[in-house]
Amino acid sequence: MCGIVGYIGPRQAVGVLLDGLSKLEYRGYDSAGIAVNTGGAIEVRKNAGMLKVLKGELETQALNGTLGIGHTRWATHGKPNDVNAHPHATEDGQIVIIHNGIIENYLALKESLQARGHKFLSETDSEVLAHLIEEAYSGDLEAAVRTTLRQVRGAYGIVVTHAAHREIVAARTVSPLVMGVGVGEMFLASDVPALLPYTREMVFLHDGDLVVLHEGDYFISDLEGNALTREVTHIDWDAEAAEKGGFETFMLKEIYEQPQALTNTLLGRLVDETGEVELELNLDPGSFKRISIIACGTAFYAGLVGEYLIEQLARIPVEVDVASEYRYRQPLVSPDTLAIVISQSGETIDTLEALREAKKYGAKTLGVINAKGSSMTREVDDTLYIHAGPEIGVASTKAYTSMVGAMLMLALWLGRARGTLDAARGTALLKAARELPRLVEESLSEARVAQIKAVAEKYAHSRDYLFLGRGVNSPTAFEGALKLKEISYIHAEAYAAGEMKHGPIALIDETLPVVVVATDSELLEKTISNIQEVRARGGKVIAIVSDGDTDASRHADDVIRVPRTLELVSPIVNAVALQLLAYFTAEALGRDVDKPRNLAKSVTVE
Repeated sequence: MCGIVGYIGPRQAVGVLLDGLSKLEYRGYDSAGIAVNTGGAIEVRKNAGMLKVLKGELETQALNGTLGIGHTRWATHGKPNDVNAHPHATEDGQIVIIHNGIIENYLALKESLQARGHKFLSETDSEVLAHLIEEAYSGDLEAAVRTTLRQVRGAYGIVVTHAAHREIVAARTVSPLVMGVGVGEMFLASDVPALLPYTREMVFLHDGDLVVLHEGDYFISDLEGNALTREVTHIDWDAEAAEKGGFETFMLKEIYEQPQALTNTLLGRLVDETGEVELELNLDPGSFKRISIIACGTAFYAGLVGEYLIEQLARIPVEVDVASEYRYRQPLVSPDTLAIVISQSGETIDTLEALREAKKYGAKTLGVINAKGSSMTREVDDTLYIHAGPEIGVASTKAYTSMVGAMLMLALWLGRARGTLDAARGTALLKAARELPRLVEESLSEARVAQIKAVAEKYAHSRDYLFLGRGVNSPTAFEGALKLKEISYIHAEAYAAGEMKHGPIALIDETLPVVVVATDSELLEKTISNIQEVRARGGKVIAIVSDGDTDASRHADDVIRVPRTLELVSPIVNAVALQLLAYFTAEALGRDVDKPRNLAKSVTVE
């Protein structure tokens, strides 16, 4: 999740680029850089660190020119350093690119380019694009970009310029790009806030679009060169609304960002050709006999999903601990233990102290973390970044689903490495994982969201809620209850569905909404029995069911349908529906969902 800015027109480009990047630094702050055409040559300035480092350099090494591109980076391939910072140039400096996304087949492309004599400076997947464009270039930059993009697989928002051309070429698939239309000038960015000081006329590019920008005009086409027409949208958001992307709240924006966040988490790590997962971890999968997962809050429930996945696919004993209790119960830890800590911020004090406790007894440690450079990333032996991007809403949404996505990949990786997961099942699960961004996007369709909103408003004034789930979706029920509590202030409890008759059934009456995760699974018949037990006592059943279901839905008072997928992958899809249920309940009650009372985004004190 990186920030992109481009400009062509009469103004000095540096000011436009730095101003735009300052609005996009929330998308990445590992490094920043710009490239400006200074009149027949392109000069690049880039540095590791936050944007202020680059600004400081430009005060002493000024650039003059009216065409330029800029980038602020959230590192995926390659460490956050000066060399890996964008922009990337060809060896002769004539072609310069910036890129947001992941090129999945970059390694094969890079090896092929190196065999043909190309010299690489960085560790990034993005640099491959510059060399491919250089090879394809014969005087027509647009044609060279088209040829290149037919060879790559993955997600990209790419912006390209050439020293000999007064134009910018850009294209997108998955990674967002918006074009700003001015008078005698054109702009590009990853997000609207970067462009609002200069124009309110925006064109949102679609997947597969390629655009060529000149001062006074632009041309949009598909990758085959067929002309396309995209609507020019007038933006009347104020500055705060622009930061929220036009959404009412950051939480809602982040719910809708989940397809992109999952793309960032998964892409580049799923290898279709072999049905395996590449995580670039230094861990030896055969060196530990048990796993301890340690986390707090939402991350704890992601860990519970991980427990199901790892035990089923890798056949390793797993226990999940609330971090705040871990170091006080004298845990049994040894050098053959792998301790996995999960945290969005990487600063959660309870989890950090639990990590130190595990290390004290010799455990190997792995962090599943979103924030780079955080305390946990400096103390664990290895890190699996989730790449969800900055999350501003206090109640976690995209970080949670990305954490679960990371645990799914880890379970697949362990299972294949330890020989407990055969190729056929591994390939099927990998294929289902690859479909997750699309399925979550489908979950956010207008019709599905409207259905969930109607259910939320129907039960918004309930005093209590009960959430039930089975198997790998038992933690989904807990996460759903947590979201409702956090932002609506309605009391909610969650149980493994089979536990209902061991006490919680006493709570059920005609005033109690009971949310049951009843999507397709091996335990669906048992879940339906639990639904019938609720109905027999007058409870109001809200069933989360898979598309095409005809069994669970006929026993429910209200039904929320979600896209069908494999059981082990379904917690991610199901969580999105429960996020929306909580959100619209809180909205109906007039709650401040971004800043719920008594809560903070990151808990850094015990």
